[in-house]
Amino acid sequence: MATFYILLGAPGAGKGTQAKNLSAALKLPHISSGEIFRENIAAGTELGKAVNEYISRGDLVPDDITNAMIRERLGREDCAEGAILDGFPRTMAQAQALAHDLHELDSHVSAVLSIDVPEDVLVSRLSGRWMCREKGHVYHDVLNPPCEPGVCDTDGSELYQREDDKPETVAARIQVYLSQTAPLIEHFEELGLLHRVNGDQEIEVVTESLQRAIAERKP
Repeated sequence: MATFYILLGAPGAGKGTQAKNLSAALKLPHISSGEIFRENIAAGTELGKAVNEYISRGDLVPDDITNAMIRERLGREDCAEGAILDGFPRTMAQAQALAHDLHELDSHVSAVLSIDVPEDVLVSRLSGRWMCREKGHVYHDVLNPPCEPGVCDTDGSELYQREDDKPETVAARIQVYLSQTAPLIEHFEELGLLHRVNGDQEIEVVTESLQRAIAERKP
C-alpha cells in the first residue's frame, strides 16, 4: 500500500526543506501546495491570479481550489507508492477531502509530522528570506546571505522577497496558521498519527528526528 506522510508546521518552520530531505531519503515525490500555487502565479493563469490575491493578504487559499489541485497531483503516476505532503492539508475541510481522495486510491495517511518552532523564531526566519527569480533558490539575510547582495550565487538572477515573506505580512500568516491550521494537530493526535518534532534545531538534526518518527510507523 502507498505511504503518504503529512508535514505540519507554521510558515517558516522548515517544512519545504525537510520535505525535500525526506523525499530523497524515502524516494517519494514531494508535493508542495505552495509550489503548485507559485507555478500558476508565475504562469499568469486565472487560477494563479486568484491565488495571488489571497496569498498577498496572508490568507489561506479557499479549500475548493486547493483540494482540486492536490487531487489532480495525487492521481499522477509518480504517486503510486505514496508522497510527502508539504503545506497540505491546512484546514479540517482539506483533511477530510484528503482522506476521501486517498480512500479512492485505496490508501491512507501513514503519519503526520508536526515541526514545532517558537513564534519569534518564525518571524525572524520569514522576514529575512529572499528568492531568485530564475529558479527559486532561497537565501536569508542572516542564515544564508548571497555573496553579492540582491544577486543569486547560482544563476546570477535578481533576488526578490515574496509578498507573503515581507515583514508586514508575516505576522498575519502566522496568526492564520494558528487559528485555522493548528486544530489539525489535535485531530491527527486523536487519530494516533501525530509525531511532534522540535524544529528549532540544525536542519540535519530535524531531518534525523523526522526519519526516526517515520521508522516508528513502519510495520
